[in-house]
Amino acid sequence: MQKKDKLIRIAEHNDWVIFTLLGCIISLSLMLISLQREASIKEYLSQSFEDSSNIFLSWFIVSAVYIISISVLISQFIPIVPSFLRKISIFGLQLNKFGFTFVSISLFYLIKTTLSYFYFYAVRNNKSWQKFYFTATRFYFVLAILIILGCLQQFYFPIKRLEIFQLYLLFFTIIFVFKNIFYLFHNYKILPQTWYYKILYICTLQIIPLLVLWKFLFY
Repeated sequence: MQKKDKLIRIAEHNDWVIFTLLGCIISLSLMLISLQREASIKEYLSQSFEDSSNIFLSWFIVSAVYIISISVLISQFIPIVPSFLRKISIFGLQLNKFGFTFVSISLFYLIKTTLSYFYFYAVRNNKSWQKFYFTATRFYFVLAILIILGCLQQFYFPIKRLEIFQLYLLFFTIIFVFKNIFYLFHNYKILPQTWYYKILYICTLQIIPLLVLWKFLFY
């Protein structure tokens, strides 16, 4: 009599997801309470540049929350961690898909922000630099909240992976187009007035870096 092989199913634990998202939500809440003088979300988004405070710290917190939340969201679709990164071990720890995504996106935005800074000064539009990241902070604040909701749906109310991936592609394409329109026609005129420089910014600091990141993550 042969023994039947027992199938061992390993339950997937997503506790790390909820703790990460809670950390993101708490960070945004503390930012509104401490840095924005207990402003509501509506009050924060409607603040003018002249009435705002702690612009750089707010930008830093929102950027960190956005990078963490989007890393959680798309790390589940990363096909594989590159072999040269899997060989790197620090204190016995190796990068998993989330770690690989987080490091990649963090470096991407660090380089992109640095290049954007030099771009504004190169085109002699340095006075708009602070208004630029003030405006971007509001945009990414809303986007981070939407991504957090997307993470909750993905991990706790799952649908077919291919379907949700296609929805995410459509969503981020719409967001990308809207963001550039938002930057181009914002009341603060955060981009240079010359259309040549506007197109240069969108092509070299928006489209090309995003294609490079996509190639690196999903190669």
